[in-house]
Amino acid sequence: MFRRTAFSAKERSLLHVIKLVSPFVMVVVLQAMIAGFSLEVMSSVRAYVAGEAMWSRSQKNAVYFLHLYLQSGEASQFAQYQSSIAVPIGDEYARWALERDPVNVELARIGFLQGGNHPDDVPGMIWLFRYFSGINFFQEAIREWAATDPMLLELSIFSEVIRSDLKGGPIRNADRLHFLSSRLSELNTQFTGHAERFSTALGEGSRTIKVTLTCVNIVTAAALIRLLIGHKRRLVVQRQAFEDAMHAEKERLAYQASHDGRTGRTNRRAFEARLQGERDGNAAGALSLILLDLDQFKSVNDSCGHLAGDRLLCQVAQLLRQDRRPQDLVARLGGDEFGLMLPECAPYEAVDIAERLRRSLELFSFAWDDRCFAITASIGVAGSADRNTTLEDAMRRADAACYRAKEKGRNRVQVDNGKADVVVVAARPREAARA
Repeated sequence: MFRRTAFSAKERSLLHVIKLVSPFVMVVVLQAMIAGFSLEVMSSVRAYVAGEAMWSRSQKNAVYFLHLYLQSGEASQFAQYQSSIAVPIGDEYARWALERDPVNVELARIGFLQGGNHPDDVPGMIWLFRYFSGINFFQEAIREWAATDPMLLELSIFSEVIRSDLKGGPIRNADRLHFLSSRLSELNTQFTGHAERFSTALGEGSRTIKVTLTCVNIVTAAALIRLLIGHKRRLVVQRQAFEDAMHAEKERLAYQASHDGRTGRTNRRAFEARLQGERDGNAAGALSLILLDLDQFKSVNDSCGHLAGDRLLCQVAQLLRQDRRPQDLVARLGGDEFGLMLPECAPYEAVDIAERLRRSLELFSFAWDDRCFAITASIGVAGSADRNTTLEDAMRRADAACYRAKEKGRNRVQVDNGKADVVVVAARPREAARA
């Protein structure tokens, strides 16, 4: 008895859940069906618009090449005429096959393919013709399409007449030549008129269908939104709060993974990833790299403690960011080492920037507990627009230049141009001052 009661409670709970979610399921299914139907209709109309463009262009080309053939008698131009006329004739066969009772789908497919339509579009074109040909805009377009049938027949007959006349050489009868040329021009004008009206009908129909289907989708979407608001307000709020928290946590973790905890600047891993991305994406652009080591960081850290060292790193990071372009990247690579990536920056420009940084640090004084420290830096510069240079090589060159700047007396800029190092600035090292 107890088990039966428990089972009934589960059933009631399940029925409650089904009752709660079934309206949403039905609206979602209806929305998906309408969206799929809308996409199918619009895709098929688009295929007809593209097919009409090819149909119209091929008719004009057929008249054009036949006219050239009339004037010159060149067999190649007659071949081009035949290639062009095959497109509207193929579309004509497709329409005939679809107007038959019963419909000949296979013949219609062959005709549309001969008409130059994409194989993936042909099923949709057949479907649209079979089930929507009774709509006003489509009826009008089909009438204009069918109106060119006698003209295509006449053009085919004309081509054989012209071909027969040219067997004996160029047509010397001026009146006959004028008659044939004039009739071809008339046919071209008639083709153009029907094509324009065909295109206009399709365009109006396409816009009408788009507006209608959009309204239907809006109505069903509004019904779904109303259900969601009425039945799931609290769940939506809770879910949004959860998603916001997750998003904030992801952003926090992503920030921590890519930024230095002490200075807030980009860390080494993110710096190298960005450097690799810039080099891969801008093969032709100049890219310069600056590595910088503080000369007095150890003395500040040892004499004043790690808190002072952290404060110095933060102030230096802020100083390095001043007057930088938005695309420039400043990073703390570890310890007292900083890196600057300068996209679209030629080596001579990077040297000038490095020297300005050196002077700024030389003028900068770090104060802590009534003591002042003169700060200088050893700076290495490497520039390369060569995509074949590896990331490791670019970093190694800049790091080696920085090391040699420190080795040669500090407070200087050392450049690695890939061939030989050039000392740009060799300032006299400053001594730490005590206030």
